Amino acid sequence: MRDPHPYRHPSRAAHAHEHDEHRQRAHAHGDDRARRLGIGLVLTLVMLVVEAVGGWWSGSLALLADAGHMLVDAMALGLAVAGARITLRPPSARYSFGLARGEVLAGFFNAMTQFALVGFIAWEALQRLLRPHAIASGEMLAIALVGLMINVLVLRLLHRHDADDVNMAAASLHVLGDLLGSVATVLAALAVGLLGWLWADPVLSLLVSLLLLRSAWVLVRRSAHILLEGVPEGVNAEVLLAELRGLDSAIVDVHHLHLWQVGAGQRMATLHVRVAQAEQGERMLRLVQTTLAERFGIRHATVQIESAGCVESGPNCAAR
Repeated sequence: MRDPHPYRHPSRAAHAHEHDEHRQRAHAHGDDRARRLGIGLVLTLVMLVVEAVGGWWSGSLALLADAGHMLVDAMALGLAVAGARITLRPPSARYSFGLARGEVLAGFFNAMTQFALVGFIAWEALQRLLRPHAIASGEMLAIALVGLMINVLVLRLLHRHDADDVNMAAASLHVLGDLLGSVATVLAALAVGLLGWLWADPVLSLLVSLLLLRSAWVLVRRSAHILLEGVPEGVNAEVLLAELRGLDSAIVDVHHLHLWQVGAGQRMATLHVRVAQAEQGERMLRLVQTTLAERFGIRHATVQIESAGCVESGPNCAAR
């Protein structure tokens, strides 16, 4: 007898329940990320003021450079907070996936600002090397140590994030830059105070900035990959196809596969599964969706079941 309520089918109900639970977990995780980013923003703003005043008072480029890092970081963290909050908005008629890409855009922009910051510090370091002047190393050291402690605290708040969360990764990169800048400032203060090496201040500032270039490039490349609908990192499309084709003898072929990522932890897939008999479609649908979720972290998959060959034309179906 045909079920008069097809949407109450146990498999569909179970899948809907699992999808709701995943959405609730993602929402709670997003709230936690936004809270940690907000705390980090407040601490960064406080230290920005301290280092800017201290750098002007002591004449230290390293402190001013670190204050410049802090200024960019404050903007970066503010953007990251906005990105994390935007991600929590539910899907709508206009944005069917929600605004999860907002945090990817934030991560991309924040990574790009690192390049501009490195250029600014390099220029200032060159000017300071050509025209060195006296530095109040004692005040510089005291402020640098406070900054170091603040940066360690903020980095501990932000370091726990998913591998594919480019928004948190970009924010953490900015804070890591501040942490390295504080270490360089401490070393520069010691070198100036104990050895009289005025050149240590700009040189160490420049070295720290250069260390961040590679990490900034990696983040730009990762976020651009997501924005360009690239296959999620860690997923091999050929391996995925081979595994799905070997799941069950009822599966004749799997084709027309598309893989992409919307935001952190939101991997998507669309694919066609050809089965030997139409009656096997429901069972194969559950098997494929379960495998994608458990083996590849893909919990949002649109699977088209076919039993009489590919129903679409094009290169993906030409040989089917």
